[in-house]
Amino acid sequence: MKVDKKVYWKLFTSTFYLSAFTFGGGYVIIPLMKKKFVDELGWLEEEEMLNMTAIAQSSPGGVAVNASILLGYRMAGVLGAAVTILGTVLPPLLIISLISLCYVAFRENVIVNAVLKGMQAGVAAVIADVVFTLGKGIVKEHNVVSVLVMAGAFAATFFFGVNTIFIILACGCIGALRTLWKTHHHAKTKKVLAK
Repeated sequence: MKVDKKVYWKLFTSTFYLSAFTFGGGYVIIPLMKKKFVDELGWLEEEEMLNMTAIAQSSPGGVAVNASILLGYRMAGVLGAAVTILGTVLPPLLIISLISLCYVAFRENVIVNAVLKGMQAGVAAVIADVVFTLGKGIVKEHNVVSVLVMAGAFAATFFFGVNTIFIILACGCIGALRTLWKTHHHAKTKKVLAK
């Protein structure tokens, strides 16, 4: 596929900017990616972003990097994925390298510690926003199975303390079975209509 060089540059600058100004882990970058690539640029549909988020969460590695890989590949193939990886990984690498040079001064600085404590509250708010936004998208679909899976996953984690890995595996199995059933049902319907 032939991709304009401007797309690669936009992918790099967007992921670099998002990664440079996002604190608190991969879940924080998801709503920012949605705002940038769904709302602002219109490169993705909201459902595509939701699916990418689910895949990024269930894949090994950091959520932000996984989401960037999927986004880059979707927009510009393998080279696009490489560009978005570089854009996502470069800011933390540079920041951590700089901080490591002054680690002792940062470690004992009261102001830096207070700022990091304050950021924890901001991160919690952003993660709550992600949960609300993605959950609202699932409820809007009016798909009973998806809503039940979401509610069941929440209950299993919050009330029963089930390990997230088991929840991801169970949800993956439910999704696979559902897809197989839909495919089988669709094929059956086609045969009936063909007669």
